[in-house]
Amino acid sequence: MNSPKAGTTQEAYVGTIELYDNKYYLLSKRWMDVIFSILGLLLLMPLFVIVALLIKLEDIRSPVFFKQVRVGKDGRTFDMYKFRSMINNAEGLLDSLLDQNEASGALFKMKDDPRVTKIGHFIRKTSIDELPQLWNVLKGDMSLVGPRPPLPREVESYTEYHKQRLSVVPGCTGLWQVSGRSSVGFETMVELDLYYIRNRNFFYDLKLICKTIIIIFYPNNAY
Repeated sequence: MNSPKAGTTQEAYVGTIELYDNKYYLLSKRWMDVIFSILGLLLLMPLFVIVALLIKLEDIRSPVFFKQVRVGKDGRTFDMYKFRSMINNAEGLLDSLLDQNEASGALFKMKDDPRVTKIGHFIRKTSIDELPQLWNVLKGDMSLVGPRPPLPREVESYTEYHKQRLSVVPGCTGLWQVSGRSSVGFETMVELDLYYIRNRNFFYDLKLICKTIIIIFYPNNAY
């Protein structure tokens, strides 16, 4: 199973994608989400406490968790949770940094983002900041594996072709996340997501979860 490489264009995938909605796969995927999210929340509790303390030590007046509206399956919005890795007024400063965006398309990425805190750099690099999304998985807003849930402002610039990545439940990790992440442009991210949607199955999901665990210990280009 060879995923698309960087530089792949959407002309190679014109048309509506064929959604893999096998009921047995969807049922097993949901059970895996529930079991793994409960186990993860329980086993990672000591790490959660340590990260929370480090965030508070850097800025005691700021919250530990960051809640942000994201767009999920079929355009439905939900609140996604992360460990706070930026200063409190980070959202308000975004407009002043847009001209320094290092990503293409609808994404905003900046390697030396001045809004990121000291502990924030570490938890973003290791993807630890994403772990509270296990709560979103347990609730059913997200899955362990799926396309990255975009921001509403990102979706506003989507074409009908791009919107096809919203046809499934978004995930904590996915093909984009294990394929270079911040070094991958927007159009290639879309192709990776659509490739996953076409080819997803239970064992492919397990493979991507294993690759994600490896990245926590050997970080890729996340920032």
